[in-house]
Amino acid sequence: MKNTALTHIHESLGAKMLPFAGYNMPILYEGVNAEHETVRNAVGVFDVSHMGEFLLTGPNALALIQKVTSNDASVLTIGRAQYSCLPNNDGGIVDDLIVYKMKDEQYLLVVNASNIDKDWNWISAHNDLGVEMKNLSDDYSLLAIQGPKAVEAMQSLTSKDLSAIPYYHFEVGDFAGIDNVIISATGYTGSGGFEIYCKNSEVEQIWNKVFEAGAPFGIKPIGLAARDTLRLEMGFCLYGNDINDTTSPLEAGLGWITKFTKEFTNSENLKKQKETGVSKKLVAFEMQERAVPRHDYEIVDATGNSIGIVTSGTMSPSMNKGIGLGYVTTENSTLDSDIFIRIRKNDVPAKVVKLPFYKK
Repeated sequence: MKNTALTHIHESLGAKMLPFAGYNMPILYEGVNAEHETVRNAVGVFDVSHMGEFLLTGPNALALIQKVTSNDASVLTIGRAQYSCLPNNDGGIVDDLIVYKMKDEQYLLVVNASNIDKDWNWISAHNDLGVEMKNLSDDYSLLAIQGPKAVEAMQSLTSKDLSAIPYYHFEVGDFAGIDNVIISATGYTGSGGFEIYCKNSEVEQIWNKVFEAGAPFGIKPIGLAARDTLRLEMGFCLYGNDINDTTSPLEAGLGWITKFTKEFTNSENLKKQKETGVSKKLVAFEMQERAVPRHDYEIVDATGNSIGIVTSGTMSPSMNKGIGLGYVTTENSTLDSDIFIRIRKNDVPAKVVKLPFYKK
């Protein structure tokens, strides 16, 4: 079990620690609902240092990224980031990731913690272009400072104008007394804020200064349980639940990051799938009665026929109703379709809705 550079701080704060993706991670501090509301209404801080970071450098760095990712990274300029995925050869997804253009001929790839080795091996196997690859995952920490008060709360810590960094853009500069920190206007909550990349040796100083600066704004540490409810209210996919090695990006509603203006791994087959249509789709649904859908619950139609499976579900803290994502047959995927979630022996009614669930 790996620790992050901040594990001792989480333990001293009384966090409930559990294994997650091979790391000892803070799951809860004061409770999911309270932490969720802190991020929706003020500002909270997640330690997500378990995430993986790969640095790709050289004249063919872009060519390698274009080959292994579904999105078109050629549109990136220095200071921009892009959500993408790594398709496999069988129609599924190796992982989803964010691509950062750091400099000309240099890119940072941020991948899921549970897939660090898998992704590294996959990209390395396709690197016949002489691209220099460095796995920085064990040397870097990542804090997600999220919520509507994040800009105001953190501005005193940097000379960069935080309000001027657009969504999915980033700056490299001073932050909390440390130089060369990546300040990225990204996150997994839908409530705005930043992700801060720094070296392990720097993160404790940054954590402490972040909490000093944020104190007047009600800043609190937030665990991974609330991260899951926050991302689900936005309909953001979680690898291992909503997408995996067997789900295609088109089935998962990720056609918008699947660009057929270039060739990439399995692009020909995915293009054919787009032309012929998919047989199942990932949909968002709201429960019509008070009930909580859970991962792997069966989805059925009005006559009890199996039409799919729940991939993510929870009781929404913001909306106080059961919400979920799941794959259903295409004919049952249209908006307002009536579906049923089999909870124990009861088929509980639900309705297909448009994302995001949570609207500010």
